[in-house]
Amino acid sequence: MAKHVLPNVTGPILVIATINLALAILEEATLSFLGVGMPPTQPSLGTLIRIGQQFLFSGEWWILFFPSITLVVIALAINLLGDWLRDALNPKLR
Repeated sequence: MAKHVLPNVTGPILVIATINLALAILEEATLSFLGVGMPPTQPSLGTLIRIGQQFLFSGEWWILFFPSITLVVIALAINLLGDWLRDALNPKLR
């Protein structure tokens, strides 16, 4: 069973885990942005984006820009890692 089933199961499980990790980060940032996630005293990308939104039209765009770009890069990197793991662990491509 370990010889036949385990190699075929590890790839999809790791891909699903990385996708769920990226979704969990985005969900936490969304809840913090809406004000129902982490407490305001705890650092969170959603809280930083919410605070930066208040300064957007005053000319201080970077307060919103850098946390937003960081959130996008983290989610994209985790999804690309999942895609790479799917290709690397696919027994049909070996």
